[in-house]
Amino acid sequence: MARKLRIHIDPAQPGLFDEIEPALRHKDPLTQEPPVPDVGIADFVVRARAKNNDKERARAKETVKAADALMPIDRSALHQPDTICFISFGSGSSGNCSYIGDKSGGILIDAGIDLKTITQRLEANGLSLDKVKGICLTHDHSDHVRFIYAIARQKPGIPVYCTPKTFNGIMRRHSVSRRLKDYHHPIYKEFPFNIGNFEITAFDVSHDGTDNCGYFISHGDRSIAIATDLGCITPRVDYYMRRANHIVIEANYDSAMLDVGPYPAYLKSRIRADYGHMDNVATARFLTDIVTPSLQSVFLCHLSQDNNTPETAFNTVASMLEAAGVTPIGDGSGSLESELAPLQLAVLPRYEPSRLYIFRK
Repeated sequence: MARKLRIHIDPAQPGLFDEIEPALRHKDPLTQEPPVPDVGIADFVVRARAKNNDKERARAKETVKAADALMPIDRSALHQPDTICFISFGSGSSGNCSYIGDKSGGILIDAGIDLKTITQRLEANGLSLDKVKGICLTHDHSDHVRFIYAIARQKPGIPVYCTPKTFNGIMRRHSVSRRLKDYHHPIYKEFPFNIGNFEITAFDVSHDGTDNCGYFISHGDRSIAIATDLGCITPRVDYYMRRANHIVIEANYDSAMLDVGPYPAYLKSRIRADYGHMDNVATARFLTDIVTPSLQSVFLCHLSQDNNTPETAFNTVASMLEAAGVTPIGDGSGSLESELAPLQLAVLPRYEPSRLYIFRK
């Protein structure tokens, strides 16, 4: 049973990184107005990131290129009725969005990445934005909804799915046009709904946004569970993750790196709280508890830029899984050696789109 903190969460309180992001961009895509400069935490983070961002982005680009070279696009597989494909367009406090689809179409999870990037990456993989049948939002933090109105306005045929409380949080937190309500389709946790060939169930997760959701997505006899932001494993997260063949789960920070990092004490406390983010060890411990032969792939998402690295997250989770007897473990690169492993473990890039992952029976 997850530990419960007796803590009041103010719905108007900014997300863990909402106060950081305006200082890192020139214009807010939601309002198209210059952001109001922040002080305090933004100063810490901007200075820390300035040293590493160029190197980090260059390394991410090379990683994506290498993965694409290892796994050529098999466009014929996209037209098979039993094929599910998955792409992440970005994962982290700078923006989150991913695509899950089959030959008939698919869905976007969150809208924290611009439409141009989404469109180009879909087309590069033999897919089309025209087949996107809906956008499912997890919560109202800016790194998950930053481009939602821009996408809805340019592609009015794509409905926006989120709970009424999440929608109200978006309207309250962000200066987004009221016209967004014209595209909103309300959903409710634990009540399944359908988009194309996918049955989707929103479930509760512990985070400091408004009415935060994870999604359990079924396609025939296969399923994917997604929880991008969560501070602890609640009973509902445990329930849905145990049923999934493919998992997308947060591994946000390394505890030792957070201890010595540039963040002030109050922000470190918020990150560590049950309504904050998951550290690598907690994610690894949970995965070792639920892993079964039916679990085929795990994607670690929402890594912190300042308090984690892809290598640290991967090695922490892989070593704990191997200690629990799970071996061999593939690295998700698409190489022959990796593909022969019964379980794939991959880290989703922070800033760049991932390669196309194809899930077959």
